[in-house]
Amino acid sequence: MTEMDLSSPVFEHGEEIPRKYGYTEENKNPPLEIKGVPDETKSLVLIMDDPDAVEPAGKVWDHWVLWNIEPNTTEIPEDETPPGAVEGKNDYGERGYGGPNPPDKEHTYKFKLYAIDKTLELPPSSTKEDVRKAIKGHVVDKTLLEGTYAP
Repeated sequence: MTEMDLSSPVFEHGEEIPRKYGYTEENKNPPLEIKGVPDETKSLVLIMDDPDAVEPAGKVWDHWVLWNIEPNTTEIPEDETPPGAVEGKNDYGERGYGGPNPPDKEHTYKFKLYAIDKTLELPPSSTKEDVRKAIKGHVVDKTLLEGTYAP
């Protein structure tokens, strides 16, 4: 069995996310590549958040919440939402991608990809918490890509 993997052609795991993907720059999602999705997967969920925001913001900051990504998706191109996928609300109060924007120091951003055994019936106004509740008990596999970004 191939292990599920999430990567990006523009930054390595643990390395710096290029400036243009920042919220105050071009605010486009970086391109992502997906491999090894298990056969029993019905859809994919992608959550990008910033746990380092707890001190300055008082919470883990949610940057991108995306669900019902087709399981045969192998890439998410720059500045695109996969066909059929739904983007939820981020902590900027917007739907879709909201890039890194650390107020204090370098932060580590986590792109979490979940393979789940169902599609989600959630409205586009849903948040990360709504999605996390909906996938509980349905995760087939998961993987993580991390990138850093400094002010």
